[in-house]
Amino acid sequence: MKFVPTGVVPFVALLLLQRRPVAARALLVTGSGCPSHGLCRSNVQEQTRRQVAVLNATAQELFSLYLKCQGEPFSSESDKLCNPAGIFFPAFRVNRTSERKEVMVAMYKLFAFLNASLGNITRDQEELNPMAKELLERLHNTTKTTRGLISNLTCLLCKNYNIFQVDVRYGDSSKGKSAFKKKQQGCQVLRKYVQVIGQAARVLLPHLSPS
Repeated sequence: MKFVPTGVVPFVALLLLQRRPVAARALLVTGSGCPSHGLCRSNVQEQTRRQVAVLNATAQELFSLYLKCQGEPFSSESDKLCNPAGIFFPAFRVNRTSERKEVMVAMYKLFAFLNASLGNITRDQEELNPMAKELLERLHNTTKTTRGLISNLTCLLCKNYNIFQVDVRYGDSSKGKSAFKKKQQGCQVLRKYVQVIGQAARVLLPHLSPS
């Protein structure tokens, strides 16, 4: 059963509850609740650019390897089985002309969702394909990069806009589903990820360019 509480979740709680399915609307909160700016590294913008570029460059390879490791019918019917139309994925409506703050919030929501989804997919693949070492390593590396990106976005939102809370919605958990449904949910999320990450990189990178 899908658990969809609504509400505003602080950044720190979001980082600790990556796998919890949360539904909520976008809401910005400003005030004195931001952690110390000392959380920011001196090269936070450059590091954020590199992280987004890495995710964009490796997304298609991750998806292709995932399909290969699931076997049939996923290898031959990916267009049908991995169609992401029926799953929740955060709306990404910002573009290069959007305000920088709006872009940063949209990015945070996107990558918080992705990080939770990667956790579900990794857990399922450890159960279903424990010998798929290359796939598991890529999933772990992508998750590590995504967590670092979330940390940097958190820092930039707090430091630049004093935003310390954002409503985020996570997708359905795959716990309790059949092996086939777990594989399908994973390939649907990763297919959508491939489609969105390129757009995210094109939108975000100009906003992080040196002044």
